Amino acid sequence: MKKALVLGASGGMGYAIVHELVGRGVETVAFARNEERLNSLFGNIPGVSIVPGDVANLEDLQEAADGVDVIFHAMNIPYEQWESSLATLVKNILAVAELVGAKLAVVDNIYAFGRSGGKKITEDHLKNPHTKKGKIRLQTENIIKSSTVPYVIAHFPDFYGPNATNAILHYTLKDVVEGKKAGFVGNKQIEREFIFTPDGAKAIVELSLTEAAYGQNWNIPATKPITGKEVEAILRNHFHYTKSFYTIHKFMIGALGLFQPQMREVVEMLYITEEPTILDGSKYEKLIGPLPKTSYEDGLRETLDYLKKEVLEKVGI
Repeated sequence: MKKALVLGASGGMGYAIVHELVGRGVETVAFARNEERLNSLFGNIPGVSIVPGDVANLEDLQEAADGVDVIFHAMNIPYEQWESSLATLVKNILAVAELVGAKLAVVDNIYAFGRSGGKKITEDHLKNPHTKKGKIRLQTENIIKSSTVPYVIAHFPDFYGPNATNAILHYTLKDVVEGKKAGFVGNKQIEREFIFTPDGAKAIVELSLTEAAYGQNWNIPATKPITGKEVEAILRNHFHYTKSFYTIHKFMIGALGLFQPQMREVVEMLYITEEPTILDGSKYEKLIGPLPKTSYEDGLRETLDYLKKEVLEKVGI
């Protein structure tokens, strides 16, 4: 791979993928709608070309994809727009990939699997989504699979990491950095997965460089499952956090949904906090080797350092 395009480069996983590609000497096009944000993230990084644009605009996409070998689809849109727009955007990406002769590497979530039944999920697990958003993700996956574009689809659990601002754990860590009481979404006793975005970026880039990986789905699990109580212990023991670390219950988010459309859409996905989907990564390890696994202590340290820097920049220090 000599040149790659990262769609959604200003998001958490897109940001990490750009850095991973540049670190490997790949010429990288960073694509997102907000040019100012792209410049603040990548403006001083050699090897990155900044191209602002909208995936809904085929001309924008085609211009950005000129000469690329792989398109990384790490873009997302607000939940409330999924039903009306997500399939169309995926079709645009496929049309441009086919036009320029590029492969496609897709950052996907775990919604299409539906309930796990308490078992580890492998790639051949029957996808039977019971939520609206899970059904939409399965629809877009099938659109990709019915195209002629070579693809890898990587399933990731919830993110955390530098610039992962739309991730559920981000709001907890932001409160910690700002010295506030921190809320954790879901039962703190239940094990869940949170993947450090630089680990996820390494894994999907490895898949994109492996010819045998194409035409398949791949699970990219976190370092290990972790409970909210364990996250709290790390924050208290390693980062000296002393404020309250309280549970955000489903009914609290439901109440916010009376006023915020995004919160209404979040509620149906909270089953993941009650019956977590834990991914089995043995297929990846059999083909490629050990998965990247940063400890939660190190990953949280890097994430908190990034957040502290952002907070200081906002207040002009």
